[in-house]
Amino acid sequence: MMGRLISQSLSGTLGQQVYVDNRPGAGSTLGGKLAAAADPDGYTLLLATAATLAIGPALYPDAGLDPSVFVPVAMFSSAPFVMIAGPKTALNSVAEVIAFAKAQPGKLTLGVPSGAPPHMLAGWFKSLTATDILVVPYKGAASGITEIIGGQIDLGIEPTSVVLSHLGDGTMRPLATTTPERIAEIPQVPTMMESGIPGFIASSWTGIMAPPGTAQAIIDKINGALNAGLRTTELQTKLKALGAEGAPGTTAEFASFIATEVPKWTAMAKLSGADPQ
Repeated sequence: MMGRLISQSLSGTLGQQVYVDNRPGAGSTLGGKLAAAADPDGYTLLLATAATLAIGPALYPDAGLDPSVFVPVAMFSSAPFVMIAGPKTALNSVAEVIAFAKAQPGKLTLGVPSGAPPHMLAGWFKSLTATDILVVPYKGAASGITEIIGGQIDLGIEPTSVVLSHLGDGTMRPLATTTPERIAEIPQVPTMMESGIPGFIASSWTGIMAPPGTAQAIIDKINGALNAGLRTTELQTKLKALGAEGAPGTTAEFASFIATEVPKWTAMAKLSGADPQ
């Protein structure tokens, strides 16, 4: 979804068509290796996320992807995660989730897309709260959402870009966000920190990286083009509809952000117990 928005934005500001080339496999490390080996001419870029730069390399070390070789170009967007409960789950807060999980270990189920950021957050949540919750991996977010709405799964953790429409129609219930402060789209929902879990802050972010050796002039041109798009009302409106925010900034700011985020998500991947098979 964010990849399409980036390609549309860059196509408009650069005046030439930018395509999304999906290369799944091995936690996105296969696509990452192709991008790392591409000519550093600005025509091949990597959609950077926690999954491509940290989770995939941590879960698939034999893939041989070294994310540190990429050159940061620009941050694009950031969306918070929300812990959600299905309509058949009689839990209305994170405190109730923790209390129930401790009283009845292993009974609560939490659905996540396998090997994705929500999977990592589930493990982190269990570790910080010392709870025994059964994490159920799915092939994608859509399957988990369907099971939560249907009552087969109790809980989930997904970015607002995935669940915001469901929160509006009442098919699932938000329990807490992973933001430092409450978010405007669902101001009645407390943060994880308000709910008694200090430091539980995370976002679903996207950006652009370039192959090693890419000239600074090329980096600056693409950074400027993406920032110009992010400042348009049209793109801001599209991002807001997904519960996300544009994040224009310099390459140095994006590099600093990545330097903090990659170790954080790498540690979560190792903690999660996710089976890459």
